[in-house]
Amino acid sequence: MARSAQELRSERPTLLVLGDSLSAEYGLPRGAGWVQRLSERISARGFDYRIVNASISGETTAGGLTRIDGLLRRQRPTIVIIELGGNDALRGLDLSSTRSNLLGMAQRARATGARVLLLGMQMPPNYGAAYGQGFSRLFTEVARETDAALVPFFLEDIGDRFEYFQTDRIHPNESAQPLMMERVWPALEPLLAATAQPR
Repeated sequence: MARSAQELRSERPTLLVLGDSLSAEYGLPRGAGWVQRLSERISARGFDYRIVNASISGETTAGGLTRIDGLLRRQRPTIVIIELGGNDALRGLDLSSTRSNLLGMAQRARATGARVLLLGMQMPPNYGAAYGQGFSRLFTEVARETDAALVPFFLEDIGDRFEYFQTDRIHPNESAQPLMMERVWPALEPLLAATAQPR
């Protein structure tokens, strides 16, 4: 008996992006964000993946931790990209809580068999050297403890260049999105190759 289109779609591996405004197209035209560009790159390279962008502007690691179980259950992703932590740091939240939340998300995703890619962030010097160094280090620690792939600094080569930001000086503009996608791609491509067969 012929299978339905829904059944065929359900067989495609899923890539889940769990992020904040950097991934939720804040202030950008719809479809202009780095996640959409990543989806196009994945398809162009012959990988048949379903992309689910579950990012929410303003999301913290605590919010991500409360949502991830439901997302894992509903979406059954093969790969999970976690782009969270920046809002924790902007609010000066305790680093141990941020670390614990990231660790919990990565562990829960790994427990389902999903591969995990963490997108690390860094803070400007005005947040203090100790806080900034501790914040950057926690992404490395969580990646090591959970065998996750890591992009050490998601906004590398962008963060200190005003021309790549919207007028709020916080959110990357449309011209920055291809660079953000290219920052993710080298870490993601091996995960795609390991978990999906090219079409």
